[in-house]
Amino acid sequence: MNQPRSLTLLGSTGSIGTQALEVIAAHPGQFEVLAVSAGGADLDLLARQAVQVRAAQVAVASADREELTDRLTAAARGAGLTAYRPEVLVGPTAAEAVAGNGADVVLNGITGSIGLRPTLAALRAGSTLALANKESLIVGGSLVTAIAAHGQIVPVDSEHSAIAQCLRSGRPSEVRRLVVTASGGPFRGRSRADLADVTPADALRHPNFSMGRVITTNSATLVNKGLEVIEAHLLFDIPYDRIDVVVHPQQLIHSLVEFHDGSTLAQVGPPRMLVPIALGLSWPDRLADVDEPVDWSRASTWEFHPLDDEAFPAVRLARQVGSAGGTFPAVYNAANEECVEAFHSGRIGFLDIVDTVARVVQEHDGNPAGALTVEQVLHADDWARRQARRMMGLGTSSTEENAP
Repeated sequence: MNQPRSLTLLGSTGSIGTQALEVIAAHPGQFEVLAVSAGGADLDLLARQAVQVRAAQVAVASADREELTDRLTAAARGAGLTAYRPEVLVGPTAAEAVAGNGADVVLNGITGSIGLRPTLAALRAGSTLALANKESLIVGGSLVTAIAAHGQIVPVDSEHSAIAQCLRSGRPSEVRRLVVTASGGPFRGRSRADLADVTPADALRHPNFSMGRVITTNSATLVNKGLEVIEAHLLFDIPYDRIDVVVHPQQLIHSLVEFHDGSTLAQVGPPRMLVPIALGLSWPDRLADVDEPVDWSRASTWEFHPLDDEAFPAVRLARQVGSAGGTFPAVYNAANEECVEAFHSGRIGFLDIVDTVARVVQEHDGNPAGALTVEQVLHADDWARRQARRMMGLGTSSTEENAP
């Protein structure tokens, strides 16, 4: 990179955002952060981040403007920057606004389907989209891919980053299949009967990663891997019957690409997110010394196991909704988010999560005619949430409860 790249960081206080700022700090002079954006759960951290990178814009979805301004003033004073006065944006459209500010790269690290509008805003502004918010691509589907220029979306999920790296070694026409790896989560090797009594605390004990509650639970049910299969199809235009999932507990191989000559390329690295995040910011260039490589001088054993579709049917269901297309992936994702919340509230069991999602998908009427619109996606999202809560006997959806 000959000159600093301008960046906008969405979800800056989350795991992806905080690690992105670590990468940026370790490579001075290579990036300029124009904006940071967060949900509003940790205003002090957001204020410190904004001051650290001298962001010109600070956006928050849910907070009092005056309170955020006060936190920014205090953080600036503590850093000796009394003249620091960023533009403050507050409200449900704040992330979308800064996503469209024309930065060279927009890192979307938001969790959930609420990341859809910011994803679309970044693409329409011509920014490279470093996408960690897989849900926005999955629920948006053709709505997102139709406006994305070739190479405009750079995946940040470790599995899809791995595939993108491997694909640089061959032409798309030479690809036979993609192999997405999965750790198997905390319940790898258990039968369906063994999963009946697992607790929310059990589901949050991921063997390799420390992530947020929704993503960690999705890794336990393998819904996350189902979402990644849909994401792989949309990113790389490979049919579902040529995208496989294999359980690899060590998570050193992040994914593989098999070519039609019988050769398979694997991307290998520690089970951390630093390299995928750094590549999202610098693609197609690589930054130096982002993470420690695998130590090949140490003896180790790598395992591979087939996915147990009976105990973990989420991937099989994801293939079905992905193949159906339209608003089906949005229904799958939204129903799951409601079920995860209900599970952690002690209202349903672990197995009820995917079982309920499957019932909601089955009751979905079908796809809208013509090109997909944001309104159709959000309508399907809201319907799925209400339907899931009705099936779980929970009444009003969280979407309605949080509506202005």
